[in-house]
Amino acid sequence: MTQHKSKDVRRQQLILATMASIAQHGLHNTTIVTISNHAGMSSGIISHYFGGKQGLINATVRHLFDQLKQALLSRLSQGSLSPRERLLMIVEANFTQVQRSLPATKTWISFWEQSMHEPVLARLQRVNHRRLHSNLSHGFGLLMPRHQARQLASQTAAMIDGFWLRSALSPDPQQAFSQAEVLCKAFIENLLMQYGENGCPKQ
Repeated sequence: MTQHKSKDVRRQQLILATMASIAQHGLHNTTIVTISNHAGMSSGIISHYFGGKQGLINATVRHLFDQLKQALLSRLSQGSLSPRERLLMIVEANFTQVQRSLPATKTWISFWEQSMHEPVLARLQRVNHRRLHSNLSHGFGLLMPRHQARQLASQTAAMIDGFWLRSALSPDPQQAFSQAEVLCKAFIENLLMQYGENGCPKQ
């Protein structure tokens, strides 16, 4: 293994260890020591690769964003898709097994909480929100005027985020996530039935 690949592997291991530590201890009780214990590496390597705990937390959040982005891209690359199919794929990408996993859900929830106090995380949260809204706006925009598409995108984004959070906090998250995905898709289907291609409510 080359030195560059070895570095990438260690960085990935530390990111996964961070998620495991957050799932077990919570963000506030996650330390360089708990992360290094999960990774089976010395604590000094975290500072070497990430500059400290906060740098590693930021990298972990970016990893989750990348997983979300790749899940969507893999679905959208399946050939010619209708606008309806594109919109449903966006929902699917937000409810993959990766995004449903305990380490991911604990990390996302901790990230949202901490983003209210940490400027870097707050910026990442805004980027993530804009990405979701933009993807939905594009999908709806293939069927209706831009102003209507943006309005429906805002509603759908709120629906996805709300159902995801409710599912993550549910006593039975896996069942709740499955139901949430169905309900979010049904919400989109209802919007497309309600609004014609000109974006006006059907009479």
